[in-house]
Formats: sequence, structure tokens, C-alpha cells
Amino acid sequence: MHAITIPEPGGPEALVWSEVADPVPAEGEVLVDVVASAVNRADVLQRQGHYDPPPGAAPYPGLECAGRISAVGPGVSGWAVGDEVCALLGGGGYAEKVAVPTGQLLPVPEGLELADAAGLPEVVCTVWSNVFMIAHLRPGETLLIHGGASGIGTAATQLAKSAGARIAVTAGGADKLTRCKELGADILINYREQDFVEEIKAATDGKGADVILDIIGAKYLSRNVDALAVNGRIAVIGMQGGVKGELNLGALLAKRGAITATSLRARPAAEKAAIVAAVREHVWPLVASGDLRPVIDQRLAMRDAAEAHRALDAGSHVGKILLVA
Repeated sequence: MHAITIPEPGGPEALVWSEVADPVPAEGEVLVDVVASAVNRADVLQRQGHYDPPPGAAPYPGLECAGRISAVGPGVSGWAVGDEVCALLGGGGYAEKVAVPTGQLLPVPEGLELADAAGLPEVVCTVWSNVFMIAHLRPGETLLIHGGASGIGTAATQLAKSAGARIAVTAGGADKLTRCKELGADILINYREQDFVEEIKAATDGKGADVILDIIGAKYLSRNVDALAVNGRIAVIGMQGGVKGELNLGALLAKRGAITATSLRARPAAEKAAIVAAVREHVWPLVASGDLRPVIDQRLAMRDAAEAHRALDAGSHVGKILLVA
């Protein structure tokens, strides 16, 4: 088969379309013929040499895919050759084939284009596990989403809206904020021109956000605490703004607040399977009904992954960039 390899870490040009050995499904795995994958920030870190795949995962980038099962390994039940699926991966999505543990498979809901399903697993598993399983967002609460126009942000907005929450987003520019509003965002904050702490306080009569979903990390740490409501929860899922920040524990204590920081890729298979099962139970009905849809910015050929990474680096996209095999 062919896959995107990284002979040497570097810029987008480090991504090379190469012929490699076909994967073989192990016990409890299926082989998926990949129709599409999607680009995530973690792929950029891997390309740069900063984020190696977990042990046992395929060495190629790509944390999610959609396709058709072409073979089943020993001990597999409930799945058959020909099933259309999407999957959460530890790696290997930028390839023509990938072996996937059955606990990380999801059926493609009727009415959703198979390739578009590649833009769902990583984002919905990340959002559901952090915003709902850990931070316990409740109806009527305010969720502040940093990066509202990203793949994570567009999914989080739709999920939180379906859960009856009030949604605030930060994004860079009027066009992106317009798209966020179309998806259900109530409070629109242009981080290039506005202070999100002031804006969220003004929009909530001084209360602040009950839950903050943060992709920035250190740069926003102290300001996130300032923007937090009493009994609020901050879920850190990215470090685009650095890894080391100063935390005023007194301010956090006064708010009786909580901060969690999680990644998804390196979690044990059993934890990933539990998250995928929760997504299938709680999120998949929303996909089937049309209340949640992947927001696709553009589709590029998988062999052109370098161009897709340039587009992600440029930051002008809204939603997901797909790689079509």
C-alpha cells in the first residue's frame, strides 16, 4: 500500500507519499481500506518530530479515518467485511489501509457521506470526553470554546447546543465568527480585537464561564481562571500557546474551580473504547438526526498531505481539512 511517511522531521515538505508494507489485523482488530482521513494539530507535531505515536500504533500520521472493512482479525465479532466505518486511531490514518481495534470503530450513520465521516472521530471523542465526561457541562451553563472555528470548536458548539448550553467562542476574524454563529454560538469574541475575559464577564452579568474548553494552554492559563465562574471547570486539550504558565492558586481556590488536562492519543485501548462507546450512545443519534455534522473546509488528495498541512498552518480554515485516498 501507500502511506504518508516522515523520513525526517520538518515542515510540510517532510511528508512523503511512499510505498510501505500492508498492515495485518491482530487479535481483536479489523483492516480498513481508507477512503479518507482528516488533519489534526497532533499530525503537525508528529511531522515536526515532537509527538511520536504510542507503542503499537502505525508510524504514519492520522488520528482518524473513514472507510470499509476489508478483513477481520481473530476474535472479532459484530463487524464484517464491507461494513462502512469511521475510526479513532493512534496513528496510520494517512494511508490506504489501517488496522483498527474494534473498540475504536464506529458505524457510519445513514445519510452521512463516507468520506465526511473521517472528520468526526477525533473531535467528537475529544469533546465528549472532556466537556461532558470530565467537565460535566449541564443545560443552561455557559461553555467558552477557544478556537471556535476549528474542527474541535465546530463540533463542541454543535454538541453543547444540543445539550442546552449557552456557547461563547473565540475566533480570529468576522468571517469565522459568522460561521460559529451559524452553528449555534451565542457569544462571539474576536480574540484579535477583544479581551475574552471582559467579553465573557459582560455577557454573563459578571458570572463568567462554567466550562472552558482550551486549546491554547499556558498563554491563556491565568486569564482562563479570571474568566471562570464559581464552581467552574477548565478543560485543557492543547498547548498552542506554550506548556508552562503561572497559576494563581488563590484565584482558583476562591472560585472553587477545577483544571484538567488530557490527551486522547496515548490513552490505553480500554479507555479509548469506553469513550468511543459513550460517543456511539450519546453523540451518534445526533449525527443520525442531522443535529451534528462535520464541518468540512476542503478536501485534498492524501498524496497532497503537505498542501493540507500548509493550509492548517495558515489558519484560515473553518472546521476540518480532509485527505481523500
